[in-house]
Amino acid sequence: MTATNHSTSLDNGIAVIHSNQLEELRDVVEYWLKQHPLSPLENDVFLVQSNGMGQWLRQSLAQNNALGIAAAIELKLPSLFIWSIYRAVLAQKIPKEQLLAKAPLTWRLYRLLPTLITQAEFETLATFLADDNNSRKRYQLAEQLADLFDQYQVYRSDWLSDWANGTDSLRNALGQILILPEQQRWQSALWRAVLADLGDAYTASASRASVHAQFMANIDELDQPPAGIPRRIILFGLSSLPQQSLEVLAKLGKFCQIVLFVHNPCQHYWADIIEDKELLKAERHRQAYKTGMTASLTEEELHLHAQPLLAAWGKQGRDYIRLLDQFDETQAYANWHWPDSKIDLFKDYGKPGQRSLLQHLQQSILDLEPIPAEPLVLAEADQSLVFHIAHSPQREVEILHDQLLARFNSAAKNGNPLHPRDVIIMVPDINKYAPHIRAVFGNVKPDDPRYIPYSLADQQQRGQNPLLVAVEALLNLPDSRFTVSEFLALLEVPALRQRFAIDEAAIPKLHQWVEEAGIRWGLNAEQRSQSVDMPKDLEANTWQFGLRRMLLGYAVGAGAAFKDIEPYSEIGGLDAQWVGGLSYLLETLESYATLLRQEQNTDNWQQLLSALLEDFFVIGDERDRKMQEMLTRSLTTWGRCCEQAGLTATDTLPLSVVREAWLSEVDEPSLHQRFLSGRVNFCTLMPMRAIPFHLICLLGMNDGDYPRSQQPHSFDLMSQRGHYRPGDRSRRHDDQYLFLEALLSARQQLYVSWVGRNIRDNSAQPPSVLISQLRDTLTQGWQLPDNSPALLQAITVEHPLQPFSLHYLAKNRDVRLFTYAREWFEESDVIRLTDPVMISADEKSYTLTLKSLARFLKAPVKSFCNHSLKFGFDQETVTSEDNEPFDFNALESYGLRNDLLDALQSEKPDDTGTFFEQQRSAMARKGKLPLCGFAHAVYADIADPVNQVWQQYQELFALWPAEIDARVVDLSFSFAGSITVQLTGDLSNLRQGNDHQHNGMIHLTAQALLTNAKKIKYPNLLLYWVLHLAGCAIGMDLQTRVIGSDTVIEIAPIVQAEAIAQLKTLVEAWYLGMQAPLPVACKTAFAWLSAAPDKAMETAQAQYEGDDWNSGEVDYDAYLGRFFPRFSSLIAEAAEPDFVTWTHTIYRPAFNQIKQQAAQGAPA
Repeated sequence: MTATNHSTSLDNGIAVIHSNQLEELRDVVEYWLKQHPLSPLENDVFLVQSNGMGQWLRQSLAQNNALGIAAAIELKLPSLFIWSIYRAVLAQKIPKEQLLAKAPLTWRLYRLLPTLITQAEFETLATFLADDNNSRKRYQLAEQLADLFDQYQVYRSDWLSDWANGTDSLRNALGQILILPEQQRWQSALWRAVLADLGDAYTASASRASVHAQFMANIDELDQPPAGIPRRIILFGLSSLPQQSLEVLAKLGKFCQIVLFVHNPCQHYWADIIEDKELLKAERHRQAYKTGMTASLTEEELHLHAQPLLAAWGKQGRDYIRLLDQFDETQAYANWHWPDSKIDLFKDYGKPGQRSLLQHLQQSILDLEPIPAEPLVLAEADQSLVFHIAHSPQREVEILHDQLLARFNSAAKNGNPLHPRDVIIMVPDINKYAPHIRAVFGNVKPDDPRYIPYSLADQQQRGQNPLLVAVEALLNLPDSRFTVSEFLALLEVPALRQRFAIDEAAIPKLHQWVEEAGIRWGLNAEQRSQSVDMPKDLEANTWQFGLRRMLLGYAVGAGAAFKDIEPYSEIGGLDAQWVGGLSYLLETLESYATLLRQEQNTDNWQQLLSALLEDFFVIGDERDRKMQEMLTRSLTTWGRCCEQAGLTATDTLPLSVVREAWLSEVDEPSLHQRFLSGRVNFCTLMPMRAIPFHLICLLGMNDGDYPRSQQPHSFDLMSQRGHYRPGDRSRRHDDQYLFLEALLSARQQLYVSWVGRNIRDNSAQPPSVLISQLRDTLTQGWQLPDNSPALLQAITVEHPLQPFSLHYLAKNRDVRLFTYAREWFEESDVIRLTDPVMISADEKSYTLTLKSLARFLKAPVKSFCNHSLKFGFDQETVTSEDNEPFDFNALESYGLRNDLLDALQSEKPDDTGTFFEQQRSAMARKGKLPLCGFAHAVYADIADPVNQVWQQYQELFALWPAEIDARVVDLSFSFAGSITVQLTGDLSNLRQGNDHQHNGMIHLTAQALLTNAKKIKYPNLLLYWVLHLAGCAIGMDLQTRVIGSDTVIEIAPIVQAEAIAQLKTLVEAWYLGMQAPLPVACKTAFAWLSAAPDKAMETAQAQYEGDDWNSGEVDYDAYLGRFFPRFSSLIAEAAEPDFVTWTHTIYRPAFNQIKQQAAQGAPA
């Protein structure tokens, strides 16, 4: 649609408009649409190769200074449009869809291969498929062959015509006929087999090659345009088209107007500077030779006239422009009233004398300037072309964020604002960089002045969209172990949770239930035996095992076992409904695991997969709805392709093949993907996306990553020596030309970065060969004035490994090293020890429990952080264990032994042998023990130390036979003028001696109380020390025994006054430790106390920082590391009281009183 509402007649024919800048071409499009509008209900057809180019064109035309609106515009892909033209001209002679396009051809080959490989001429294929047990190799081979024949149809239609006629030959670019090598003749035979399978009715109309031949034969016989031919076709921004398509457009020009807007980097004729020029067929060329250049120059002489980057990177563009020359009749459209009567719209970059380095480089390409004998001197080092070297992709993105902020700020100060929409960042693989981009750009909140709005394009849906991730997981059910992590990952998908009535709030609770019910993997014993060939009677740790425990626990609570099922009693109340949803989900999973394991024909697969979407998901938001529609559409498309390929009800397919075909269809790119959304755009470097931006950033320009390598298959005849033709697509040539287009599309700055340093050893890593070529050209072509640093040094910045590097703060730093990530450098109040943190500004009295005091003694700094600063590093995380127990680590063993001790103390059994056997059975029913015979050995390791502790406990009963009721502790301590702390708690495990005077407190623990060197583990005994002091402080004549798995510890009675004094000291230490972290560490303090005086500090340092064989205390304690990262900071002289003082104050009394029991004796 245009600004006018009347239509005009159009001149038919083909016009080709060249320019080095897309803005110039866009302006001509705008002018042309205004001057020659179509009828109001008639659409302009634009052929573009990428969604980015199409959206940029739409947005540009819709601007107020252009057309003001961009309606009635159809964007189409060239290949689909050309097929529609074939259909319009040949009418019913050809099918609506291409029967031998890549997708239907894949399935036709898949169907034919099993029969064909039995024939001698397909021995090569039979060898490849010899060990194909699940048909995946057959599908992969069919897909690769279909892709190859699809390329042949476009670029080697003459080969296919010869093969169809029974001639096993190859024609080269010069028209010479060569014999097809014998080892490759299976290709011609395969093509004939495909045509034979189509039958006579479709043989002449199914392949693009034969259809093209018919089109070329029929189009000249038409006098009137066929129905469906648009009146005007505009091709914009294409940098490559096959000759076949150009031939169609040339013939179509007699019925409509076709305008090709071509991005040409050079205003002179430049085809001769690139290899294979002798294969170019056009006798004429649009642009004239540059002064001094002629067709007779040798390759050595041409080098003196060639711009090196254009010669190195321009092959794809050269081939396309020279192909256009075959069809370009400038005299036929020169009088079509173009703006200023020009059809070559080449424009200089900047003004002479005012050009930036980037513009100098761009202008040299436009003018086809070779490297000068002497480098040109620049007035100054500008930042129009810069290189940044990082240690990792994460650092690349962090550096980019800082650099963009600097450019936005600088542009705003200069009165020429740079907007996010003016910036594009391209990388070789957006899927690799997307997590880093989200981690950096997505971590800044919108209300932060450092926030940069951004968008990610070109991402694969697989692995990104939650609904699609869940679908892929469900399609893997036949091969799944049904682990806890796999299952719970499904519950993270809202659409699935909604189907099974499981709230998001239920997920943490379900994690807990699943873990505690002993579920690990496997639906049930039968499924597990099918999965890994296990015995069919081993149901422990399966989902059915755990679910039965949950349901029985809900019914009977903490009751007795029923039919060898141990109830799990934690489920009750309204939460029980989630078990119902869990049960329903498990039933559905089991059903589909069985159904998906069976091979089906295409119709049944479509029904089954549609039912899967219905049975597992309830769509709640727009994103999920679009994905569901895409999945349904892809499934329909796949079914149609299989039907076109002739697959019938008897042709069954395995899940592995169907899964890949369905999900890969979802990831196919289209012209409807989001791009140019008004934000900073991140996208993949893709051909024909050379859209002009003020700032273009290229990340990931690493050696080996770009140009992207794509090794051709050994059977790709086009890639073999001697068979190249101008216009052939090559991933390497595509990437080279794309880089050239990106360089030419940057209007103000080109930003290039790569991982130039190894993250482990800081060794140098080379950039992409394209970057090396660019930097070499800059070095040879330009230099800075005398006494200035080398040009590359001036425009290259090497960044430190970490974003918090002190290089960013150094006074003599490179001014180009800066960061806006202030969170790395802000001084936190936490580490300033001079200003105490008041635990409560108004209160003067506090309550402290005995256990809290003991926790403080064991970890003073941690207590300060948890209590006063209200933060903790010990975040509780829910982990999923996917394997049944085989053995136990130290923490797990300790927990199981404590459970046994608690049960012993509760039941006090007369027959411990029976007790331990009953406990073993109960643990097995709970899924806590390994399967089969492993259980007895592992259980013995758990139970034997507990039995020893219990036996020693029984022996102590003779010394203190009478049990005493628990005593309440309630002590008040006052200090610092008006501070009062109430110390409270309970004392249990109390007993009385035979003399009714002496009391004992006996504690049982499953812990080892001695180190490997047979030294006491004092930190493990601090709770018992505090309880002992409290008992003595309330007037008890108390001895304490702590029975561990390896020894018995005893603490002698303490006089009441002394016990009170020691408790007051500890309480005062707690009060001070709640205001600022005390410079003391528990294990290190006891190491200092245990060592000889002359070795005390050395021993303490080894304990704190570790040595060559052991980690230190600070390595395991993030709180200590936060405040005292080194032993030197712990013993700093500035701290008052210091480490030694606090060690004596807090830990010396416990060190002196806690002893290992030497021999059994009567209470003192």
